[in-house]
Amino acid sequence: MTQQLTHEEARRQAKAIVDQMTIDEKIGQIKYEAPAIDRLNIPEYNYWNEALHGVARAGVATVFPQAIGLAATFDDHLINEIADVIGTEGRAKYNEFTKHDDRDIYKGLTFWSPNVNIFRDPRWGRGHETYGEDPFLTSKFGVAFIKGLQGQAKYLKLAATAKHFAVHSGPEGLRHGFDAVVSDKDLYETYLPAFKAAVEEADVESIMTAYNAVDGVPASVSEMLLKDILHDKWSFEGHVVSDYMAPEDVHENHKYTKDAAETMGLAIKAGLNLVAGHIEQSLHEALDRGLVTEEEITNAVISLYATRVRLGMFATDNEYDAIPYEANDTKAHNNLSEIAAEKSFVLLKNDGVLPLHKETMEAISVVGPNAHSEIALLGNYFGTPSRSYTILEGIQERLGDDVRVHYSIGSGLFQDHAAEPLAKADERESEAVIAAEHSDVVVAVLGLDSTIEGEEGDAGNSQGAGDKPNLSLPGRQRQLLERLLAVGKPVVVLLASGSSLQLDGLENHPNLRAIMQIWYPGARGGLAVADVLFGAVSPSGKLPVTFYKNVDNLPAFEDYNMAGRTYRYMTDEALYPFGYGLTYSSVELSDLQVKSYEDTATVTATIQNTGNFDTDEVVQVYVKDLGSEFAVPNAQLKGFKRVYLGKGAKQTITFDLRPQDFEVFDAQGRNLIDSDRFEISVGVSQPDSRSIALTGVQPLQTELSLAGSQTMH
Repeated sequence: MTQQLTHEEARRQAKAIVDQMTIDEKIGQIKYEAPAIDRLNIPEYNYWNEALHGVARAGVATVFPQAIGLAATFDDHLINEIADVIGTEGRAKYNEFTKHDDRDIYKGLTFWSPNVNIFRDPRWGRGHETYGEDPFLTSKFGVAFIKGLQGQAKYLKLAATAKHFAVHSGPEGLRHGFDAVVSDKDLYETYLPAFKAAVEEADVESIMTAYNAVDGVPASVSEMLLKDILHDKWSFEGHVVSDYMAPEDVHENHKYTKDAAETMGLAIKAGLNLVAGHIEQSLHEALDRGLVTEEEITNAVISLYATRVRLGMFATDNEYDAIPYEANDTKAHNNLSEIAAEKSFVLLKNDGVLPLHKETMEAISVVGPNAHSEIALLGNYFGTPSRSYTILEGIQERLGDDVRVHYSIGSGLFQDHAAEPLAKADERESEAVIAAEHSDVVVAVLGLDSTIEGEEGDAGNSQGAGDKPNLSLPGRQRQLLERLLAVGKPVVVLLASGSSLQLDGLENHPNLRAIMQIWYPGARGGLAVADVLFGAVSPSGKLPVTFYKNVDNLPAFEDYNMAGRTYRYMTDEALYPFGYGLTYSSVELSDLQVKSYEDTATVTATIQNTGNFDTDEVVQVYVKDLGSEFAVPNAQLKGFKRVYLGKGAKQTITFDLRPQDFEVFDAQGRNLIDSDRFEISVGVSQPDSRSIALTGVQPLQTELSLAGSQTMH
């Protein structure tokens, strides 16, 4: 494998370039829209590009499932492969754009992805951009994505950006002036691990600061975050960029500084290098007032140019320059998107109705506001699919002329009217009911989309700024579902959303025979749904978030204390727990063995497919500290592996637990191991009673002493 250009060498080359610039030119380079410096033969460069689940906002590209759906695959090897594809497509597009001297926004090589914030509250609108609620899972997926995006060659394929640093997860409507008050324990135990892994394990090239303040200090000027933690503790060597117009927020909304000059002085001193905003020219005044030095400005620009050097922008031997435009949006890439979607679907309930058998059907109804919606496939931060398949289109494609497919929108997503504002509010419900009456089975495609669940400023539901008030279906969707269930035909509910929902008790209706969470499944989502519904492939996704029964017992949305939140801290029973998901088959676990070596352990177990379907299954390892006063209340995920099991097949799986898998964090945020008693659980879900009741599979458990003793039970 080729040795990647080191940060040290990149900074040496960058310094040679930056040393030729005037102070005016240096300050100009600190803006995300960096102007050309013609006398140095440096072209303009725009740092802003997006690649959350495919190259976004720059025309045609492969659109993979939204990030939360990718997390539901519990397959970090798959997301690494997807990120590698995104890197290829990003380079292919960049190569062509630069040939045409098009260096506009969304056409560069610095991509502001992934989002490794923790989805701590189900009401947060941007949660579907993340990898879920668990720091371990988020860390694994963030590292895999970053490594895939950046590549392993001499130069970076693309530069990844871990965002939003730090302690950022809503409310969206308050983000420009919000102060996230967080304990040191929660900070280091929950909110920082994914960023730490991005730096120390994936060598992420860039970090983006959050809009919010952390304990009173806006993130973009926080010495604690940018200097003490990021650079001093973690030895970060890339560049730091602000979220868009976050520096302006420091004085305009947080009121932390008096003016833009003071903001820019503090930001550069703290460790911010790149302004995504419009106040970089205030550095002239900051310099005149002694709020910043030219050396500090120079070092910021060197960090930016070191990234450009590592991307091979000034090199003649960059292998990625040869990636052709034909490498974008290929058949293989779209097939990978479809496979990812299939692996992301989480089967929440199945009373024997799935898989469907088209040989025994004459007609099927596909109804609901997300049945024929392209936006429900795409989530947010997406590219343009060359061909997309809605759920309706996927089912029609797979069934052909063999089965008649009835369709009705049934209701609006959240609007009172589905189509005609002059009609009554229930204008399309009777059409959906009629279709159901003339069908053998009803597939109701309900949920949300990114117009009402998303980022502040992008959402259609301006009252919520993209956040959800509760977990119920919006608009008239519940009424539609009630009427469909009353028909008496078997109903399969597909939930398209990026977060947890609940059906207000209808989950247990005898005619609601199956529920499957499909997230925002990407451009080929309709084909993937059809293949899973009709048994070409078994569902095998697991929930990367808890599906709560309601929000009544959750802490206030604005409260960043982790007590009572997520599967690690909650005391109430979940509707559907983190890590849960059914398949079309059944499995048995056996032969658990755990060997400890001082502060590490090796865990092995055997899993066998005892059912009638070939399937993937996700084997999960949870660790519960039985001795430390600082332990979280519940068992924590510390390992997972997706395995393929043909009918009757058996595999032995091995997990290596590291010292950090046994660590706790004290009140000061210090990590330590102060216990020698741990419960190790291996299963296809969490070791909680609700998961066991839903899956019918009892996890294997043993008590482990790091000194080597263990007791089976």
